[in-house]
Amino acid sequence: MAKIIFTSAITVFLFMVYMFILAQLKKDNSIVDIGWGIGFILIAISLMLLVEPLDAKDLLITAMITVWGVRLALHIYTRAKGKPEDFRYVQWRKDWGEKAALHAFFKVFMLQGLVMLIVALPIIIVFNSFDIQLTLLSFAGILIFIAGFLFETIGDYQVYKFKKNPGNKGKIITTGLWKFTRHPNYFGEALLWWGIGIFTFGSDYYWVSFVSPLLMNFLLVKISGVPMLEKKYEGRADWEEYKKKTPTFIPFIGRR
Repeated sequence: MAKIIFTSAITVFLFMVYMFILAQLKKDNSIVDIGWGIGFILIAISLMLLVEPLDAKDLLITAMITVWGVRLALHIYTRAKGKPEDFRYVQWRKDWGEKAALHAFFKVFMLQGLVMLIVALPIIIVFNSFDIQLTLLSFAGILIFIAGFLFETIGDYQVYKFKKNPGNKGKIITTGLWKFTRHPNYFGEALLWWGIGIFTFGSDYYWVSFVSPLLMNFLLVKISGVPMLEKKYEGRADWEEYKKKTPTFIPFIGRR
């Protein structure tokens, strides 16, 4: 276990150092968001190169993480292409002043690397287990992952199409999956990590892997997801009306 954790930690550290250097050259710390999904893929690949022999669970979790990570990285890259640094990072840069680079290294890149390592616990746990057979719970986890992945992907695509229509400029999307939850992409992200957690059943220390979806849920609902985005629209009449009719996170739950 120690060797697998060490390899994962070194992989994350080196990747985040690379992303930090790239961000300083581009003067855009928000590129760290593009690297979020890629970092998990690198963890899985590094463990594939380390562990022998590989079993079905190792290959399946690597495939799941790769599909998710590539899709997410491409989505964030496409959304950010040609645009200035995200407003959150611009504000932090102003707040940090002359020591912005030093603050960014520890408070953005290293902190995100630490979170990444914790969220990657299901990957680490699967690769630490040998000759673990797939069970009905394993397939249930895969199905939950697929449901979350589709929810996130469709939600992102719907808002992308909505924003591409010039007639929707300045408006808030309230159709498609966005009719059932104000944050279908965040809900899908949380759901797929629960699927990955369930997939680890039967592995050594499988119960530790649930730290990952619990942390993701907390971050999305309380810290960096829902609160930051909703604050951006706070006070708008159309947003306040939308809030009255639409659940915050889980579809169909919380509607008034």
